[in-house]
Amino acid sequence: MKISFKTTGPSQGRSGRFKRRSRSLSQSSTDSYSSGSYSGSSSDEDDVSPREKVQYNSKNFKDFCVRNIKQAAFGRREIEIAEQEMPGLMLLRKRAEGEKPLKGAKIIGCTHITAQAAVLIETLHALGANVRWSACNIYSTQNEVAAALAEAGFPIFAWRGETEDDFWWCIERCILSDDWQPNMILDDGGDATHMMLKKCPETFKLIKGIVEESVTGVHRLYQLSKSNKLSVPAMNVNDSVTKVKFDNLYCCRESILDALKRTTDIMFGGKQVVVIGYGEVGKGCCAALKGLGAIVYITEIDPICALQACMDGFRVVKLDEVVRIADVIITASGNKNVVTRQHLDRMKNGCIVCNMGHSNTEIDVDSLRTPDLTWEKVRSQVDHIIWPDGKRILLLAQGRLVNWSCSTVPSFVVSITATTQALALIELFNAPQGRYKKDVYLLPKKLDEYVASLHLPAFDAHLTELTDEQAKYIGLNKAGPFKPNYYRY
Repeated sequence: MKISFKTTGPSQGRSGRFKRRSRSLSQSSTDSYSSGSYSGSSSDEDDVSPREKVQYNSKNFKDFCVRNIKQAAFGRREIEIAEQEMPGLMLLRKRAEGEKPLKGAKIIGCTHITAQAAVLIETLHALGANVRWSACNIYSTQNEVAAALAEAGFPIFAWRGETEDDFWWCIERCILSDDWQPNMILDDGGDATHMMLKKCPETFKLIKGIVEESVTGVHRLYQLSKSNKLSVPAMNVNDSVTKVKFDNLYCCRESILDALKRTTDIMFGGKQVVVIGYGEVGKGCCAALKGLGAIVYITEIDPICALQACMDGFRVVKLDEVVRIADVIITASGNKNVVTRQHLDRMKNGCIVCNMGHSNTEIDVDSLRTPDLTWEKVRSQVDHIIWPDGKRILLLAQGRLVNWSCSTVPSFVVSITATTQALALIELFNAPQGRYKKDVYLLPKKLDEYVASLHLPAFDAHLTELTDEQAKYIGLNKAGPFKPNYYRY
């Protein structure tokens, strides 16, 4: 794809026993238990459902549903902080704002609504798009940020702690709006795509493209494609190189320590830690833990990943071999029930158990909800599970994503993901008819490289340019792409 954005310099602006809580049955909406960004000023003291309120912003706009529009000023400050750490997305906004590459795009968005997502929403608007937005997760919305977006005139339908009915109502409000027919979908988990296909099948056929960024959502898209139910092209940005490396490897390398420190005050030196899975997430976790002096063990099913772990200096074991000595057990496999009740019964007193995998299926938490065990809340997102003999383990975030639930996800990482989403939307919206069929595609390599290049100025990094002779010798265009699609970074 030819990228024709006008180039400028780098952007300068820049409680008690466990109680079961109702939650959406959507897989994506329950992937994390609470906010993936700081939400200390979010307030749930108002028990009146936002759906029962009639609220207006300062310009008499009311096409939104948030917890409290009066929190908008706080949300705007959080958005401004996020902008400072999202250099790539801000630079894309600066370069492309004049061309309006998304002029005419009407985008349904269904993602986490955080300060970082707000930067993306406002960038898409600056590039010419009209948007309507709901949350992909019932716990991750920052109420003050949703208020700030509503104050800015965006149709936002989201608040922290939605019920299952609220969750689907919000998505429906985005899709079914008078005098507004969507032509693009930006999804995180596939729920907006699912509802539109179910509720508005004829309108769905008119969609120019879907951009999906989650494992769950991408899996759903491939299922639709396989069953010949996908009638529009879709872009899988979850597996783009920049997204995989930053969202999985580099982000997890930082956020695993953040989450464990905040919840347990643990000191890592000398602790025996088991990491289940040595993919990109596992690699990031292990690098951080090793750097602080932890003794790290790996469990793996893949011989290539296992060999990598060995070469990186880790012991590869079966969980049964080390479960009795582990101080911390971290799941990062993306699979189901890799930690079972049998494993939990054999853990030592005080063992910390948490999940860094893609959903809440890795630890068999349901097996712990039995009459013989006692749940005792220690602090937010931390529970003691107490056995009859007095042994207790610490379970974090009830087995949900611990970095989204118990720490903050760095804005710089979200900048990578959000820039990838924006470029995918631009590509699908502007693609000539016939370039993309009714199938699922990966982000073109050229755009993947462009995402990286937009973030290099933040590091004052200077790329070397190929000479004509060098480019000819290795058979590359001097402007890239620089690696074939089969290259493994």
